[in-house]
Amino acid sequence: MQPAWAIGLMTGTVLDGFIDIAMIKTDGETIDAFGPWELAPYPTDIRSLLRETFQAALQWRFSGPEPEIFREAEIALTRAQSEAVNRFLAKHGYQAADIAAVGFHGQTVLHAAPENGHRGRTRQLGDGAMMASIVGTDVVYDFRSADMEAGGQGAPLSAIYHKAMLRKIGARNDTAILNLGGVANITWCDGDEMMAFDTGPANAPVNDWVSAHSGADMDVDGRIAAAGSVDEDRLKSLLEHPYLSAAFPKSLDRFDFLASMADGLGLEDGAATLTAFTAGSVGKGLDLLPKRPTRIIVCGGGRKNPTMMREMAKRTGCEILLAEDVGLRGDAVEAECFAFLAIRSMRQMPYSYPLTTGVKAPQTGGKLASHVAAG
Repeated sequence: MQPAWAIGLMTGTVLDGFIDIAMIKTDGETIDAFGPWELAPYPTDIRSLLRETFQAALQWRFSGPEPEIFREAEIALTRAQSEAVNRFLAKHGYQAADIAAVGFHGQTVLHAAPENGHRGRTRQLGDGAMMASIVGTDVVYDFRSADMEAGGQGAPLSAIYHKAMLRKIGARNDTAILNLGGVANITWCDGDEMMAFDTGPANAPVNDWVSAHSGADMDVDGRIAAAGSVDEDRLKSLLEHPYLSAAFPKSLDRFDFLASMADGLGLEDGAATLTAFTAGSVGKGLDLLPKRPTRIIVCGGGRKNPTMMREMAKRTGCEILLAEDVGLRGDAVEAECFAFLAIRSMRQMPYSYPLTTGVKAPQTGGKLASHVAAG
């Protein structure tokens, strides 16, 4: 198979106000080349619309008809992301015809893992046909539904791309890749075997805590947490949560661990405790692997929080490396992943597996919106 250029899009559940856009050249197995990438700002009114949509999703919880705001948000975010792709292509000297596909993850508003024999459910907002029409290239979207319909967790889907990353840098089985978005997920490979799961929360509870108690969007550079002290007794209790010791595959919704874990603490101590909880959760997750890694390569927004990285080293006992330390692009990984998965989907290659999402057999997925049909 000849490598092709693809664009991936990702907007996380932390609502940081940016659309992650990244371009890679791939055959769906290896990373042939890294193209441009950037964080494109969302229009400010979309952030407030998405916050309202999240609240509606929490009220809905897959019961009854979907809230009307879902469609309003879907149209707005699809248009915003499509226009961002067009600006990205023009800025970097490409045309839509140069791109085999856009991998459009969409915005997760609710995710419920399988439980007690019942299949899980997930909802990502994103209109692939609308994007194909606006951008003028094929769009692959709705990456998670097929996995969940097959009994999987629907997450994490990044393992096969993380495997390609580890191969690209020549890493061995002493190294894992950790992504810190709203939720934290880890991937570990031993030869061809991949294991991946959500370890616990990442930035979401800390951001929500800081937002509720100070009005700021996030704990920039971990300064608020650095000014506080970890409530070690509370942390010990939090780390006894049954999810953390449960066998994988397993996945989380952004709202499964809430900022209320720190209720009763002051702003700084609450931020410090929630930050330490993210790191401690990763440590618990490493204990579940057949071989405990000694190095962790960290991607995602959480790696920019020095306090979180110090806690990560302390609570895991591992050498902590930022993606950039090994020649990777920490802000671009999630978007790169969906470019990679778009090509795999178009070529009917699997991207979820028994030891990553819990499906019984390797499973492909995604829906294809052809720009020809859309046009």
